[in-house]
Amino acid sequence: MSIKTNFSILLLTLFSLGVSGQDISIIPQPLEIKASIHGNMRFSSKTMIVFDAPLIHSASFLKDYCNEIYRINLLAKQSGNGLNNISLVYRNEFLPGAYTLDVDEDGIRIQGSEDGVFYGIQSLIQLMPVTGIKDIQSITVPFVNINDQPRFAYRGMLLDVGRHFFAIDFLKKCVDYAAFHKINYFHLHLTDDQGWRIEIKKYPKLAEVGAWRNGTMIGLYPGTGNDGKKHGGYYTQEELKDLVSYAQKRYVSIVPEIEMPGHALAALSSYPNLGCTGGPYQVKEMWGVSDDVFCAGNDSTFSFLQDVLDEVIAIFPSKYIHIGGDECPKKRWEKCPKCQARIKAENLKDEHELQSYFISKMEKYVNEKGRTIIGWDEILEGGIAPNAVVMSWRGDGEFGCLGAVKAKHPVIMAPSYGFYLDYPQTSQEDSLAANWGGVSSVRKTYMIEPVLAQLTDEEVNYVIGAQANIWTEYMNNLAKVEYMMFPRLSAVSEVLWSAKKLRNWDDFKKRMESQYLRYNLWRIKFNPANLDIE
Repeated sequence: MSIKTNFSILLLTLFSLGVSGQDISIIPQPLEIKASIHGNMRFSSKTMIVFDAPLIHSASFLKDYCNEIYRINLLAKQSGNGLNNISLVYRNEFLPGAYTLDVDEDGIRIQGSEDGVFYGIQSLIQLMPVTGIKDIQSITVPFVNINDQPRFAYRGMLLDVGRHFFAIDFLKKCVDYAAFHKINYFHLHLTDDQGWRIEIKKYPKLAEVGAWRNGTMIGLYPGTGNDGKKHGGYYTQEELKDLVSYAQKRYVSIVPEIEMPGHALAALSSYPNLGCTGGPYQVKEMWGVSDDVFCAGNDSTFSFLQDVLDEVIAIFPSKYIHIGGDECPKKRWEKCPKCQARIKAENLKDEHELQSYFISKMEKYVNEKGRTIIGWDEILEGGIAPNAVVMSWRGDGEFGCLGAVKAKHPVIMAPSYGFYLDYPQTSQEDSLAANWGGVSSVRKTYMIEPVLAQLTDEEVNYVIGAQANIWTEYMNNLAKVEYMMFPRLSAVSEVLWSAKKLRNWDDFKKRMESQYLRYNLWRIKFNPANLDIE
């Protein structure tokens, strides 16, 4: 074992044991930590947050956090003396997400890129006490030096609001959860067979009809009946714009998903002319996939989707627009005269190439708006659209990843085996959960490696990040979503952020002891998981 390795272990040991009676335990694991065995800095309502102009959102976040959790109201001022205060310093030479955090006798200094300083604040938060905080007058943090930056540019989490609708306030909580874990993309699955969740002013029936189903299946698929209860809801454009603004202040980009050409039954129920048979259609009350999809031979389908995307793009400034592309049965296309005529007119080989034609046509439109599409790995079938990003989800993600990098396309890893947080966390879990992929324990999630071993040095560069997905077929309340999200989201965050060489399961388990206490501070409903489960 090298001297350098021994030194790293020593630092991690000091890091875990704590300094001056206070544990130092940060998730995700920072790139470099130098912890002093002596000294701490104490700050109170008399302490000032001194910040550079671009960092006003970070300063406000820190001020609000200390006030909400500790009832300590820090002062905040743009520019000033940082001595014995908290200084937030903008450095444009830092890489995106990179920061340094120094705590010593002169105060607290966080320097970095604009988003990097925000992530430095998340690390600072984890230096703060998690017990004995009632009626405290000051906050004590240990002396430490941290140099940190993210491993991946894209660090995502998805919430499916198509299957079950959740209020906008809960979406804001999810944005906070993402921010706390240094996750920078929040993927909203807004449309599906079971519900349409976004107001489109040009097509009001999407909210009036497509946002509601008359009942929901009971139990695991195929179910034991129907509850007969109307379920649904949708977000107004003003609500979503407010959510976007909220997320931007936390350096989280919201990626909207409008499913096409499959998972379209809620849209077809609203506008039957967009389907191959003309209906009648009904918003789906069971989980699973519908044979009824957007008609690829109907010009009005593309006009409709372009109009929808115009309004979506006006709401969401995200670089990425997710267009789904997954699980599209071809049964209707095979018998549809318009679809068959399209195949012939475009010299396509079959219905798989028709799907590629569909996706490519929509991609061209999105690209003209200055945005990039993401699609699930089925968009590889029949030929991938020229500029698409592939989100690889099936199994361990190998199929989609290899297909994308061989075609020289960016890929985001989202393997269902490990990164689907709707899968049960233990085999004894007393809850309905999607379990076709088996148990995804915290350890299994933590052990996911987004960069496949068989990739060449060139191909590695196409893996731009990874994402955890929370599908809500069996989650009809907020507590259940949180319970399935935590503690696995902490494991996800370390996979997405931390250098591969620093990931250590035993050390992570130790750091989770403090994280559980922090969950309590955040009032999160979490699963007190047995971290030793394989």
